[in-house]
Amino acid sequence: MIRNSTLAVTSIGKQSGLSLGWIYVIFTALLLSATSAFAFQSDSLTRIQKRNRQIGVITGFAAGYTTSLILLNNAWYQQDEPRSTFYFHNDLPHWNQVDKAGHFWTAFHQSRAGIDVLHWAGVPDKKAILYGSLVGVVLQTPIEIFDAYSETYGASISDVGANTLGSAAVWAQYHLWDEVRIMPKFSFHKTNIETARVMEVGDHYFEQMLKDYNGQTYWLAADLSAFLPKGNRFPKWLNIAVGYGASEMVAGSPAENRRLGYDSYRQYYLTLDLNLMNIKTRSKVLKTVFNIVSAFHLPAPALEYNRKQGFVFRPLFY
Repeated sequence: MIRNSTLAVTSIGKQSGLSLGWIYVIFTALLLSATSAFAFQSDSLTRIQKRNRQIGVITGFAAGYTTSLILLNNAWYQQDEPRSTFYFHNDLPHWNQVDKAGHFWTAFHQSRAGIDVLHWAGVPDKKAILYGSLVGVVLQTPIEIFDAYSETYGASISDVGANTLGSAAVWAQYHLWDEVRIMPKFSFHKTNIETARVMEVGDHYFEQMLKDYNGQTYWLAADLSAFLPKGNRFPKWLNIAVGYGASEMVAGSPAENRRLGYDSYRQYYLTLDLNLMNIKTRSKVLKTVFNIVSAFHLPAPALEYNRKQGFVFRPLFY
């Protein structure tokens, strides 16, 4: 059996299988976020309204989750991917951990959305936070199970760890502050990948955004006003963010990447970030848009550091 993930060179992002997986997890996160943004305050609901919403949430989640797993399973095993018995594989050194940041980001926002939806359904605060924070792990785990039966990949312990940390980060912030003060965000810029690799990174922008780790940047944006003394006038819509990415990666394995003539390197960023969720509006449409966009870093000037160029100022980076 082939269980050496230097075979990660066969694609940036496990080819179509992981692409389908990312579409699955990102879609569910954004769908839940959009739904929660239309919610009314749960404290104004009657007992019957709460019960009906809770039944609707449980039924809808169960039906959607089951359907998604069936579709994902069918799509996954239509790829003629050789099957294996269940096994784990350590891919932590691969892709300079950019893919792990992606797992953290996705699980975080799925759990954040889960908490919002349970609040909307009138679930008591502590239970909403506890059960909602598990949503990211519940939605992400099936992908690792599918990988575990793939002869090429295997289940990734570090992926499971990143998923768990993402969900735990939501729970911890609600537990400490009753709100999210540090928001993981994502941005993508198109890169100059070799033409011969176009099938591996995708032949259009959306596929490249999912598969090309070189163009992905992950951020942690902090609401400074929430950490300053009460009564401060620092605008809540203006945050500071640190970012992480990597470049010159055509193979997951560092050794395989070097063999192909590439010297990958990490990139670190410092920038300002807009927290649109703290812009007051009565429009439900705008609240929905702001809620979804809050998971993404908008273009802004940034200071980058990497070992090849040192400090570099980016007038507009995303």
